Amino acid sequence: AIAEISYDWQEYPVIHLDLNGWDFSTLEKMQESLCGLVAECAVKHDLSLESSTPDGMFRELITKVSAKGKVVILLDEYDKPILNNVGKPCAQEILDKLKVFYSVIKAFESSERFVLVTGVSKFSHVSLFSDLNNLTDLSMTADYATMLGYTQQEVETSFADRIEAVAKTLDLPQKTLLSKIKTWYDGYRFHSNRDSVYNPVSLALFFINGGEFNNYWFDTGTPAFLIELIRKTHFDFENTLTRPVSSMAFKAFDIDRIDPLSLLLQTGYLTIQSMEMKFDMPWYRLDFPNREVSVAFNTYLLNAYVGQSKNEISNFCGRLADAMSTGDVESLRKILEVFFAGFPYDLHRKNENNFQNIFFALFRLLGYYVEAESRTNNGRIDAVVQTGQWIYLFEFKIDRNAAEALSQIKNKDYLRKYMQSGKKVFLIGANFSSEDGQISDWVAEEAKP
Repeated sequence: AIAEISYDWQEYPVIHLDLNGWDFSTLEKMQESLCGLVAECAVKHDLSLESSTPDGMFRELITKVSAKGKVVILLDEYDKPILNNVGKPCAQEILDKLKVFYSVIKAFESSERFVLVTGVSKFSHVSLFSDLNNLTDLSMTADYATMLGYTQQEVETSFADRIEAVAKTLDLPQKTLLSKIKTWYDGYRFHSNRDSVYNPVSLALFFINGGEFNNYWFDTGTPAFLIELIRKTHFDFENTLTRPVSSMAFKAFDIDRIDPLSLLLQTGYLTIQSMEMKFDMPWYRLDFPNREVSVAFNTYLLNAYVGQSKNEISNFCGRLADAMSTGDVESLRKILEVFFAGFPYDLHRKNENNFQNIFFALFRLLGYYVEAESRTNNGRIDAVVQTGQWIYLFEFKIDRNAAEALSQIKNKDYLRKYMQSGKKVFLIGANFSSEDGQISDWVAEEAKP
């Protein structure tokens, strides 16, 4: 597309600063890393620098490089030093020093042709870029919404030969294969009125591995501070994903007031599903973009809350799905009891919200194993799981009793809906003790027509 338009093909000197792979664990380490980063760039331009501070070296680098012409500055992972230190005492000091370093860009504005800054989170201009007040934020801009991923049309045209090859390998009709690929790797939406896009890295790895549907998201890692922030703030996933949120969720934030929801959106774990207008303002319904992200994140979430490895969680979900797929309610109870009995005592912290997030993550994961409806309802820790021949209606209580939970299921209107399904319907009431985090009471019965 660029080749077909009239464009000034003049070359400009480029300063590329990529903060990935450097040590920002302390203020001193950050200063050393920034100095090393600028020095490395100077070598590429055959320059030597006399300054010894990060901002001094940066100023000197721009001054000398701009002698060759107006400078292009590409700054990757600008927020890496901050994200690596969220929650640490040194976080504010690191941010202050980083602000001094980035202010150099503003000081040399007349010497710059173009500046592009990228990162996974959006810190407010006030805290980091107050001096650089002419940055244009492209994060949620409609014109750029499909720039950083593949649209459906791009996948089907640019990867046509690979799709055909994988379809033959897996012995699947291409239409079925495309639907499955979309479920796994599509779904990122950067504007409510624009197409969703595929994760380009995951899609590439899918084709490189011969069409193997796998969770490549795990390889990117989930920031430990994000999971800890969710636990510390008692973030309510169930409520967030069942009700629309205002556009404030997409705004920048300050390091001392980080909103888990904003961070989940900016790091790609949640995305826009739809938008509706309320009170003359846009409100958004959110969800995980695709199966890959949902499985990865909910596995990490369970890992954080229950203290079991990702492999143990995966095996547990498999056993649970087997019991439900065969209608074995007694085994279902035993599997759950063993699972909760393995909780480290300090992880459940006697907090109902912790149990809500555990069940939210658990039933999200379960849906991918039973390959049928599996969801939680009404912002509480109750759930519906539907397999080929059985439907399970759960009601969970904390420090109450299972009989009360069972009675509540029977009184709900949606029980009638499932009675017309032609499947066996099991009603299960369970109570958890906040004292020890165990199932203390359980009642199960088959609903009668």
